[in-house]
Amino acid sequence: MVNTETVETEAGTARITWHRAEKPRLVLAVSHGAGGGVEARDLRALAAALPGRGVSVALVEQPWRVAGKKVAPAPKTLDVGWRGIWPAVVAPGLPVISGGRSAGARVACRTATELGAHAVLALSFPLHPPGRPEKSRADELLGSGVPTLVVQGGNDPFGRPDEFPAGGYDLVEVPYGDHGFAVPKRAGVTQEETLEVVTAGVVGWVASLG
Repeated sequence: MVNTETVETEAGTARITWHRAEKPRLVLAVSHGAGGGVEARDLRALAAALPGRGVSVALVEQPWRVAGKKVAPAPKTLDVGWRGIWPAVVAPGLPVISGGRSAGARVACRTATELGAHAVLALSFPLHPPGRPEKSRADELLGSGVPTLVVQGGNDPFGRPDEFPAGGYDLVEVPYGDHGFAVPKRAGVTQEETLEVVTAGVVGWVASLG
């Protein structure tokens, strides 16, 4: 079951595309990064895989994307947009996982506690700007305050898995994947197999949540 709704926030009009489970036990609300939208390959893969496992997926487009802008606003504005959509993804009796890829993962981590998120899914968490490991954003990840899963490409220039600090979160490495989980042909694995690593990691983690 797929349907779309718009939500008015203090940052502008956001859009949610629902991929609903027939008998949901959880909701995953997940947003895009600063360089793309909800058509990202990993978001599409999760929207296809999770509803059959009892997880309704809400793909959230931030107001700046809905407005057709090319550049994401400041982090504070992204947080405002995310807070604004939250009431629309909350359903009585259903825990909500707050998720995002890249900049969206940072938003999910920063706002998880205040919004009462059940957990956080961080896809391609941008641990630091490319080539600037000293500009670490680990405090955002470690400060989520709820169970957190990081799914990270092995060749992500924004932070390889071995660069992440030890902490109270789970991490799934996507071998050879870049920031968008694309893999080079020489890797010897297909894009489909790579996305299966992403979805299997998320499915297993979701099943472990209390």
